[in-house]
Amino acid sequence: MAFLGGALYAPTNYDALAYRVPRVLHWLDAGQWHWIHTIFPRVNASSCGIEWVSAPLMALFKSDRLLFLINFVSFLLLPGLIFSVLTRLGVRRRAAWHWMWLAPSGYCFLLQAGSLGNDAFGAIFALAAVDFALRAKVSRRPGDFFSSILAAALMTSVKFSNLPLLLPWAIAILPSFKILFQKPVATCLVCLVAAFASFLPKAVLNEYFCHDWSGVSLEYDQPHGRPILRTAANLVLTGIFNLTPPVFPEADRWNNYVQKTLPPDLNLHLRQTFTEHEAAEFQTQQMQIEENAGLGFGVTLLLLASAMAVGLRGKIVPIRFDSGDSLWRTAIILLPWISTLTLLNRSEVYPIGRILAPYYLLLLPLLLLPAGHASLVKKTWWRMAAFIVFAMAAGLLIISPPRPLFPVQTILGKIQPAHPDSKLLARVEEVYSVYHDRGHAFAPVLDLLPPGLKVLGLISYDDPEASLWQPFGARRIIHVCPDDSTAFLKAEGVEYILAKDNMFGNKFPTFDDWLKTVNATVVQKIQLNLRASGGSRDWTLVKLN
Repeated sequence: MAFLGGALYAPTNYDALAYRVPRVLHWLDAGQWHWIHTIFPRVNASSCGIEWVSAPLMALFKSDRLLFLINFVSFLLLPGLIFSVLTRLGVRRRAAWHWMWLAPSGYCFLLQAGSLGNDAFGAIFALAAVDFALRAKVSRRPGDFFSSILAAALMTSVKFSNLPLLLPWAIAILPSFKILFQKPVATCLVCLVAAFASFLPKAVLNEYFCHDWSGVSLEYDQPHGRPILRTAANLVLTGIFNLTPPVFPEADRWNNYVQKTLPPDLNLHLRQTFTEHEAAEFQTQQMQIEENAGLGFGVTLLLLASAMAVGLRGKIVPIRFDSGDSLWRTAIILLPWISTLTLLNRSEVYPIGRILAPYYLLLLPLLLLPAGHASLVKKTWWRMAAFIVFAMAAGLLIISPPRPLFPVQTILGKIQPAHPDSKLLARVEEVYSVYHDRGHAFAPVLDLLPPGLKVLGLISYDDPEASLWQPFGARRIIHVCPDDSTAFLKAEGVEYILAKDNMFGNKFPTFDDWLKTVNATVVQKIQLNLRASGGSRDWTLVKLN
């Protein structure tokens, strides 16, 4: 079903269309990587592991329609990796076999399997890094040792937020370090490749261009507020993400209730701690979508219920410290929890549920270690619950707004005439139509451009730019800053500029002042609805005189 959704629909992942696909198009157009001239820092500063994998596909096929295969093939590797890591860390094989199928049905994995999201993509390398390290300790094979190093490097290149997971990996790989002295030349070569495949090149470039290796300071202030409050609030937010049902019509009522009941002082401190107001207000969504989804309602509840059922039977977690080997294995089991707390202590953004995707699977061993899980999975109630978990996950795939597997427009067309004043039906229609049109969101603009126009200027911030490049290779998109001179624009070959109206004012000139400065006239004003939550926004197409 995930494959079918990815094959049938054009990509709609907002971050991918706003900066991950466009940045690759900018690099391919220039014939090399370069620091893009823009007011949207994420195009430059964010990690780019999945982009390097995407670039060959986009260069060869001149399309982004096949990019979902990167996530889909990765998704297929999850069950085997989960089983291998769980059993090597002491989980009973019978329990590991059931959970290797259940865990990938977590919404963050399932919804990204047919999309261009890059959170679940990092989970593959996090598991592989630990798995090959555990294999290397037993096999003593250099191949396992080298594969572990490469997987850890790739894990960090996907997202900077994966860096804390280097802690459990470092402990897992520690017993195999003697291979370094047995194969010093090969190890140095592999480490050199790993360094270039890791987050390090992007960190160096960020430090050079913006004096911050993470690039966060370009878009947000450095972490502020109280670290303990941030950690506690992120724990609550993670619980909300993972315990919200797949479809939650009461989301607005919940959000209003939280806003009214939060003490003013706490609300103020939360707003000073988080960069996004949704996080400070513990907001939830009406439906789990790939931009926000965590492990998910079904898997989380079953995991908690299983741990409680085993715990009530007196089966405690068999943590041991009586030997060097048991101490090493216990450290690998416990350290992902410390890594998770480290991330929660630093994160100031709202979608922490999906950002934790690479972490969830490494948290499982501690909860599944008790031997009682092997007999629990035989229970009738447990198997019924597991079936319900799969059914909910399948249902979410079917109704997922980016890739619905049912004729949504046909059904709405038959229902809406009978209920013309229904706000719910209007909201459903808006959400599905926005996702359906997102892959070609700027089509109305392209219709206004002169035939054969090869260069288009763009003033925007966090908008699905990829649509403007279609068909890929037809035109170049040049990012324009409101304070760019006319001479710069002419040198870049820019004649037409699409500008988002709310980008002017504050530290930039007003729109009318900017028009006079660059000597341009308005061609047409357009309203575009690019986000279901934000509604329509005003855009203006202008022509330089």
